[in-house]
Amino acid sequence: MGTTDYLMENPEEEIRLEIKTDPRAVREEACWCGLKPGMRVMDAGCGPGMITSILYDMIQPGGSITGVDYSEERIKYAKQHYADDSGIDFRVHDLRSPIEDLGMFDLVWVRFVLEYNLRESTDIVRNLTHCLKPGGCLCLLDLDHNCLNHYELPVRMEEALFKLMKRMEQEFNFDPYSGRKLYSYLYDMGYEHITLDLVPHHLIYGKVKDSDAFNWLKKTQIAAIKAQDIFENYPGGSKAFFADFVHFFNDPRRFTYTSLLLCKGTKPLLSP
Repeated sequence: MGTTDYLMENPEEEIRLEIKTDPRAVREEACWCGLKPGMRVMDAGCGPGMITSILYDMIQPGGSITGVDYSEERIKYAKQHYADDSGIDFRVHDLRSPIEDLGMFDLVWVRFVLEYNLRESTDIVRNLTHCLKPGGCLCLLDLDHNCLNHYELPVRMEEALFKLMKRMEQEFNFDPYSGRKLYSYLYDMGYEHITLDLVPHHLIYGKVKDSDAFNWLKKTQIAAIKAQDIFENYPGGSKAFFADFVHFFNDPRRFTYTSLLLCKGTKPLLSP
């Protein structure tokens, strides 16, 4: 499986990933995960490197971080924009394959990765576990019921949206329900001291922020393009659906939310 399998691959993806990142939220989530100065951290699925840089600042003094992503384009961007300190390293690697050359980490951070790897999520968690020191912490962060919570969505749009997300599951390896599965991954692999939290990631009402509009409309546009046959019975086809969604999303009466699950666990000191 290659990088072209990534659902959101498009020429503006680095921009979308950076625009949608809220540094304040990332810091709050990282504090909950237990990041501390001096740690050796992996940012698994680091994308363009912005979050890696935020985490790096939080583990100073004395900490180091390695950002890992299977996209050569994203790693190239990260190196150009964020690799200005010897404590930050970026590597190209497919997390779905065993990781054998990066050493051991105190904490592994996995944010918005498993949702794009429905079939391989368990393999990814297993591979990352092998990179974690005994007593180290694995932090999984992902969304649940992703892209599906809107009010008041017209019936024909809602039906088309659910069909679209089902297609994303079946053909594009996307998991709208990734968040609810995180606990089971750590439980099944014998992690200790598993802790969870649930917070709103998207909470959109009234006038939409430019960053939210760009992120949501780009996601909807890419998905609609990749599954145009879903809209054969939708009046006007996929272009009309996208135009209707734009109109809906820009309506200040609209209410949209997505839940973020945070799950962390400690790798046992002794393997079972």
